[in-house]
Amino acid sequence: MSNRLKMVEKELLFSLFKEGWSSRKINKALKIHRKTISRYRAEWKREQASGLNISCADGPPPSDSVPCQSVPPKCPPEGVAHFQLPTGSESDQLIVSKSQAAKFHVTIHQKLEYGQHAQSIFQDLVTEHDYHGSYDSIKRYVRQLKQNTPNLYARIETSPGEEAQADFGRGALVLQNGIYRRPWLFVMTLCNSRKAYQEAVWHQDVETFLNCHAHAFAYFGGVTKIVRIDNLKSAVLQAHLYEPQLNPNYLAFSQHYGFIPIPCKVRTPEQKGKVESGVKYVQNNALKGKRFASLEEQNNYLRTWNKNWASKRIHGTTKRQVEQMFQEEKAALIPLPTTPFEFFKIGIRKVNALDSHIEVAGAYYPVPPKYMGKHVTLHFNANTIKIFYADKLIQRLSAVPKGHFHPDKSCLPEHKNYSQLRYLQKLFDQCEQLGPAVLKWAKEAETLRKQAAYRAIQGIVTLSRKYSAAVLNWACQKSLDRNAFNYHIVKEMAEARSAQLKVQQEIQFIQENELIRSPKEYQSLLSGGD
Repeated sequence: MSNRLKMVEKELLFSLFKEGWSSRKINKALKIHRKTISRYRAEWKREQASGLNISCADGPPPSDSVPCQSVPPKCPPEGVAHFQLPTGSESDQLIVSKSQAAKFHVTIHQKLEYGQHAQSIFQDLVTEHDYHGSYDSIKRYVRQLKQNTPNLYARIETSPGEEAQADFGRGALVLQNGIYRRPWLFVMTLCNSRKAYQEAVWHQDVETFLNCHAHAFAYFGGVTKIVRIDNLKSAVLQAHLYEPQLNPNYLAFSQHYGFIPIPCKVRTPEQKGKVESGVKYVQNNALKGKRFASLEEQNNYLRTWNKNWASKRIHGTTKRQVEQMFQEEKAALIPLPTTPFEFFKIGIRKVNALDSHIEVAGAYYPVPPKYMGKHVTLHFNANTIKIFYADKLIQRLSAVPKGHFHPDKSCLPEHKNYSQLRYLQKLFDQCEQLGPAVLKWAKEAETLRKQAAYRAIQGIVTLSRKYSAAVLNWACQKSLDRNAFNYHIVKEMAEARSAQLKVQQEIQFIQENELIRSPKEYQSLLSGGD
C-alpha cells in the first residue's frame, strides 16, 4: 500500500511545491520519501492544470463560485503549527518535529558543539531546564540534528619532514598452501609530499609492525618528526582520549629513531586521512583484481608500480608531481640512526628477597637491594637485559649464558659484592687476624675440601665472637695435629679448652675463712700454753 500523508502534511508539501523546492531539498527537510514526494508533486501539477486550489483559507469553494487564487493561506491550517518552513540555507534549517525536545533546539545544538552526547544533554535538560520528556525523545532529536548538520573538516597542511601517517589495509590475494589468502597491506605516507611506502605482510604483530616502519624509513632515507598511527595493539596497549598507553616496544622504537608517535582518537579515521586515501589508492589502482603466487611477488610488483606510476603522478590536491615534492622534502627528514633497533621481549619478575637477583632465561641478574620483594618489568633479548621499576630504568646489563650469575654486582652493597676468589681471600684475611694456627687450618681445609670448606671456615671466624684468639689457635692446632678439618671438632676443642682455663682461674688458695683460725690466734694459744 502506498504511503499517504495526512492533510496537514499534504498542505505543507503543496506549499513547498509552489515555492519551487526540489524533491531532494524537501526530503532533507521533512524526511519524506522521494517517491512519495514525486507522487504528490504529480497530483499538485494536475490540480494546478485543472484550476483547482486546495489551499483556500476558507475551505473548498462552492460549485458555482470562482476558483480561489493560488496563494498561500494567511493562517496555517489548524494542527500544523509544529510544521515550520525552513528558511535561509539548508545548513540553517531547523528540524521539523513534534518532539518536546524541539523547544530546546538552541540549547541542544550548543551542547553538541561542545562535544556532549545525548545522555549528557538529557541529564542537563532535566536538571537545568525542567525537561519532563523521555530520554528517547532527546536521543532521536540529537540523531536527526546530526544528520541535518554535516561535519566540517579542516584541511591540515604540514611542513616538509613534519609528519607521516601509517595504517594497514588489505592487500591482493596471494597463494599460500594451495589457497588464495588476502594479506595485510602496510602503507606509510609523508603528509607533505604524499610520497608513500607499501609492503604486504601476513601479520600485524609488534615485530612486523616495527619492521615495516624501519623499511619505510630506510626507503625515505630519513624519519619525520611525528608519526600518526591507528590504535592497533601493536602500537597502543590501551586507547584513551587524553593519555593513550603505548606499547613499550613501539615507544622504545620511536625513541631510537627520534620521532613522536601520536595515536588518533578512537573512531576518527579522518585524523589520518592522507594515509587512508593512500591505502584506497593502492588497493584500487595497483592491486584491484590481481592475484600473486607469493608475498614476495606482490611486494616486488608494488615497488615497481610505486616507482613507475605512484611517484610520477600529479597529485590531485597539490597539483604537483609526488617525486618532485619528495626530493624537496627529503632534506628536512631526521637522519636514520647509526645502529639498528633491537626488538625485545617483555616480562615481569619478582626480585628475590634473599640475594636481590632475578632470573631471566635461566640466568641470574642483580638488582639494587631496595627493590627486593618487588615486581620489576623486563625488556630482554639475546644481547641485553633492561630492568624497569615504575617505568624507570634501574638496571641495564648484558646477557649471560644460562645457569650463570652476572659478574657485575656493583649495584649490591660491598659486603655482598664478592666473587668466589674475593670471598675466599676475605675469609683468609679474617683468619690471619685471629692467628697463624687458624690461618693454616683454613688454608689446608680449603685445599682438601674446596668450596665445601668455605662455610666451615666462616664458622671458625664466627667462633671468635665467643672464644678468644688464643683458644681458637689452640683448638685449630690440635685439629691440625689430628688432621681433622671439621668445624664441629674445632668447636668442641675450643669449648673444652675454654672450660679448662675457667677452672684454673677459679681454683685459688684461700687464706681466710670463718672456719680457719688466723695465725695470731694460733700464736696466742701457744703463748698461753707456756
